[in-house]
Amino acid sequence: MTALATDAVLVDGNDGQASCLTTPFVQQLIKQLRAQDMNGTWDNKTDLQLLKPYIHTAEERRSLPILGDPDPETLWHLEIFYNAIAVAIERETGQMVSPMMKMSHEGFGRMVLIAGRLVVVNKQLRDVHRFGFPSLAKLAEAGTKFLNEAVTMIRSYPAVAQYGA
Repeated sequence: MTALATDAVLVDGNDGQASCLTTPFVQQLIKQLRAQDMNGTWDNKTDLQLLKPYIHTAEERRSLPILGDPDPETLWHLEIFYNAIAVAIERETGQMVSPMMKMSHEGFGRMVLIAGRLVVVNKQLRDVHRFGFPSLAKLAEAGTKFLNEAVTMIRSYPAVAQYGA
């Protein structure tokens, strides 16, 4: 598959691609991924190429087993996804957010993002070995939804979020 064909799978159109890449969450996810490249190996990769591990076409998803143990790279991508949400929340609210993940070897667990004493994201994780989204638009939508809900929660309960700060 050529780079052009791969990029076409990521979004439903060029206008959607540009708008998805400019969302605060996706921008932060790209920054988090680039920060992991200490040797400059990914310097020549486009943002879309960096985001490809988060996008699974229908055929790719069908090829994944129903049951399976998550590989370290999938767990790493999952952590970076939620870390990007945490940093985007911090940038929006000025409130420090800490991610905490508890995962079984079978791919079941929980991810929470905590601001002070306030749990701003609480996500039950299942079938982590299949973690991904059908398009860049769905990836951006999911991250932005977590971001918006967390920001609303912090603004609704600032005393709890700032406890101990």
